[in-house]
This record gives sequence, C-alpha cells and structure tokens, in this order.
Amino acid sequence: MTHVLDEPRRVEKPWGYELIWADTQSYVGKILHVAAGEALSLQYHEIKDETLFLLTGRLLLQTGPSLAKLTDYEMIAGQCFRIRAKTIHRMVATVDCDILEVSTPHLDDVVRLEDRYGRIESPSES
Repeated sequence: MTHVLDEPRRVEKPWGYELIWADTQSYVGKILHVAAGEALSLQYHEIKDETLFLLTGRLLLQTGPSLAKLTDYEMIAGQCFRIRAKTIHRMVATVDCDILEVSTPHLDDVVRLEDRYGRIESPSES
C-alpha cells in the first residue's frame, strides 16, 4: 500500500514544530524545527528506533542507558546519531535547529522522564 502525502503535516510543539513528510507502516520521516534555547523532553522509547541528521544549527544531545550515565554530545550541522529503543535522550537547541529524523513508525511511543513544558502525566492522569 502506498500512501502519498500532498504536503508535509505540520505538528506544533512547545519547542517548535515537526513536519511529518513520510508516514508509512515501515518508517516515519520528519523534520524537527527546534527554536534556540528550547528542549525536547528527557525521554526514551520502548520500541521506536530513530536516526537523527542535523540539517542546520547546533544542539546538545544528551543520551545514555540511565539517568546516572548520560553523556553530552555537541552536534553540528552535517552530523548524525542513532537512538535505539530504551536509550534515554534529550535534545537542547543552542541555536535554531532543523533535524531530519527517520524512525520506525511508533509515533506515540514516548516515555517522558523530565519535561520543561509540563507534559509528564502523573499516575492519577493515566
């Protein structure tokens, strides 16, 4: 089955926006625009496997197997990084960034550990 998008679907986020340019049963392609000084959640995915390619800008990528073992990487345009399932990670934009993300199609597979925008559910909200 082929699914053609007429144009990318824009999803507003508190840190910027996503342009979803491919959404298939096998993979998803996005461009994430992250405004300078903004950050995605400190999070991990149960199943989702993703690879990031920094198109423009500069960002801090924090990643590791546990909260106690996070490593900081400074990414510049042209660099890429794979994030496997269950890897804790967060991106913080030093300047405006555009990130090409290709992943498995598990868009709702997000477990947030920290979020500066209040998007973590408490147990009573589940």
